[in-house]
Amino acid sequence: MQVDDALLTRLEKLSFLKVSDDKREEIIGQLSEIVSFVDNLSELNTDGVDDNFSMSDAATPLREDRVNASPTIHEDIIAHAPNSADDFFIVPKIIE
Repeated sequence: MQVDDALLTRLEKLSFLKVSDDKREEIIGQLSEIVSFVDNLSELNTDGVDDNFSMSDAATPLREDRVNASPTIHEDIIAHAPNSADDFFIVPKIIE
């Protein structure tokens, strides 16, 4: 995958972030390095590796499932949302 200015512009739109013009080349370089590293992982032969492979045989610790919520927490969250209606967030459509 090639990271270029068009892809960075699309990522800016999807993430609602703005990258300044003087940082664009640096960000493109960093993203290219990350993508190259991830591409290296696809070269690993994992044919004989069990799907449930883990570095540890210990089980995941469990905890009691208890509800612990404040009755006004949703009001506090919605109060900080830029746009909301009927206790729901209103967000722009991002699926093309």
